[in-house]
Amino acid sequence: MRLIRGLHNLRDQDRGCVATIGNFDGVHLGHRAVFQRLLAQGAALGLPATVITFEPQPMESFAPSLAPARLTRLREKVAAIAEDGIDRILLLEFGPRLAAMEAREFIRRVLVEGLGVRFLLVGDDFRFGHNRAGDYALLEAVGAELPDAQGFEVANLRTIRHRNERISSTRIRELLAAGDFEQARHLLGRAYRICGRVGHGDRRGRTIGFRTANINLHRRVSPLRGVYAVRVHGVAKTPWPGVANIGRRPTLDGTDERLEVHLFDFDADLYGAHLQVEFLLRLRDEQRFDSFEALRAQIARDAEAARAWLIDAGSGQDP
Repeated sequence: MRLIRGLHNLRDQDRGCVATIGNFDGVHLGHRAVFQRLLAQGAALGLPATVITFEPQPMESFAPSLAPARLTRLREKVAAIAEDGIDRILLLEFGPRLAAMEAREFIRRVLVEGLGVRFLLVGDDFRFGHNRAGDYALLEAVGAELPDAQGFEVANLRTIRHRNERISSTRIRELLAAGDFEQARHLLGRAYRICGRVGHGDRRGRTIGFRTANINLHRRVSPLRGVYAVRVHGVAKTPWPGVANIGRRPTLDGTDERLEVHLFDFDADLYGAHLQVEFLLRLRDEQRFDSFEALRAQIARDAEAARAWLIDAGSGQDP
């Protein structure tokens, strides 16, 4: 798969494709159904399939304080889209310049001159361009009025459902916030994980017997906050059991949101390792304690509860 970062990196061979546009946060089963439909259309026309997406996501640029939590960081999203067989991703930087582009200018520069799109798959509520003036009807009209060599067909995305429930990133965020990881897994098509590289923390965990791997979340807001029983992929041949905290560490006067993972009975150096943390059970909310000793006692109880649940669930055997 080819990742194209910006219109200026388009090559002549990138022109001529079928395409879809969206944020695709989480790359859930609904998105994957869209990709399969796009790939089928591409095969019928003998054209590669291109996904057009944005970084940051538009709401993160327009209204950062109102932007929804990210299910996937950019690296995870790109990897998941590539796994579905998409040929190219066009990644557009969403900032003042793109936000100010008129709708017809977006069609001309991105879809017609940039990619040479012949078939476009979008939702009938899709809006784009300055002041969100562009819509499905405009795409249909422009696609039909262009000369045959430049025109394109527009098709409507069908609503994808699972057990009569619409699959959406919003619904998955709600399920994760409620700790319903099983239902979230059904809508995602996989267990929910947060991935990242282990960095240096403040080393306070080792002073109370709970050494942690500190992972940068690489997102403005996490869809999870609290304490969880987890399995960690990337430390051994099989997933390793542990307990994780996501939040700002209020007892320690923390300000940045981070993921801290304590792996049971594990003592190797993980600095620089790229890990995938799979969330299985929500234990409690993050809270502030009156003392460091009270925090230590609660962490011990959390670890005991996570270990017991993982063993009962068949996920906590020695790796």
